[in-house]
Amino acid sequence: MLTRPVISRDELTALIDEGSIDSVVMGFVDRYGRLTGKRASGRFFVDHVADHGTENCDYLLTCNIENDPATGFRFSSFDKGYGDMVARADWSTVRLLPWVPRTALVMCDLFSSETGDMVEVAPRTILRRQVEAAAAMGYQPMVGSEIEFYLYRDSYEEAHARGYAGLSTHSNVAEDYNILQTTRDEYVIGDIRRALEGAGIPVEFSKGEAGRGQHEINLSYSTALEMADRNHIYKNAAKEIAATHGRSVTFMAKPSMSDVGSSCHVHASLWSLDGATALFADHHGEHGASELFRRFVAGQIATARDFSLLWGPTVNSYRRFKPGSWAPTGVGWGIDNRTVGFRKVGHGSSTRVENRIPGADAVSYLVFAGTIAGGLYGIRHELDPGAPFEGNGYEDRNVGRIPWNLPDAIELWRHSAIARECFGDEVHHWILRSAEAEWEDFNDTVTDWELKRYFERI
Repeated sequence: MLTRPVISRDELTALIDEGSIDSVVMGFVDRYGRLTGKRASGRFFVDHVADHGTENCDYLLTCNIENDPATGFRFSSFDKGYGDMVARADWSTVRLLPWVPRTALVMCDLFSSETGDMVEVAPRTILRRQVEAAAAMGYQPMVGSEIEFYLYRDSYEEAHARGYAGLSTHSNVAEDYNILQTTRDEYVIGDIRRALEGAGIPVEFSKGEAGRGQHEINLSYSTALEMADRNHIYKNAAKEIAATHGRSVTFMAKPSMSDVGSSCHVHASLWSLDGATALFADHHGEHGASELFRRFVAGQIATARDFSLLWGPTVNSYRRFKPGSWAPTGVGWGIDNRTVGFRKVGHGSSTRVENRIPGADAVSYLVFAGTIAGGLYGIRHELDPGAPFEGNGYEDRNVGRIPWNLPDAIELWRHSAIARECFGDEVHHWILRSAEAEWEDFNDTVTDWELKRYFERI
């Protein structure tokens, strides 16, 4: 058995021939970022799938989280017959999965079964197009991210039976940087780290976070598409591995109002196309940063509110944005200042901008696409971010604010000429309709809060 987890097509075929691998997952993400696709038996994969790909109903990019068809989408609908799209292997992404016996995973791009064209509203394609836009300007984006989650003692089955209420976090105290508590959690967290490493996803750190039972696993930075692939495999792996221990994890942005939310901090920089030279550092520039860095940051700030649906795609996303909560409510920038949405971090070739706005529930392909699109917008329009903010960004009224609910974010995206300029009309419509459908589903629900508040006393 090979020990190198990221393998070539020929190596995968050899492993199937010898019987070491008997299942291949052809994976892509839906509009919620869930890993989706089919499992093929090894021999059938080699004989029939490797070249052609797998066919999948195109409703997967428009249905809601319950897999119920949603109306109003241009891409797919009952009126269009809900046809197929083809998932074809990206052969640079073949991974062995140590936590799933004798199984390999291949990430796929989606294509129209009729025209053969790439599906433009697929999350991976949306990111591809922004990477291509950067390349056309002479840049290669490099991205790293930090995604947090909560670990619970309850299994997923137990959590479901309880209506996801009254669950026991794996720690009774906030465990930020706490080695004693994280050692108690290590039988799950350590398994996740080792499994990711075994799947060719380099891990730098894990640590306890500011919440009770909250953790963060830091993956090594990479090119944008590779980093997004890694994130979605990581999130899926964390759930699958926790489940084998009778535990559960959640990447909800805010599972409880009594504790801090979970984020997806995004670190981005631009490099030369050959990946040899980092372009954000300038030892003679202000704060050690280049003019390119300043324009990239300025674009991030200029687009942050309009792009809120990319940072926060669900109703729950906006529960994070509370003053003093470690989730920024302001869109300014600072030098190593965690109270604003963007901060300059690193020195020399590691100089980068961190976007602290996205939640753990965001789709990494879309978050990274928004990060790159915003930065390129600032470069194209030669924007300047102004002086870095100093002080408490939660309290300063001169700092622009992230919308505090999904409807406001929807209206910002709906009327955004910048979003249309950066993403095109079809992607703009798909993201808009996705958010509208999410809000409609929420409003078709009576919440526990309403029952507790009104049932007896109204």
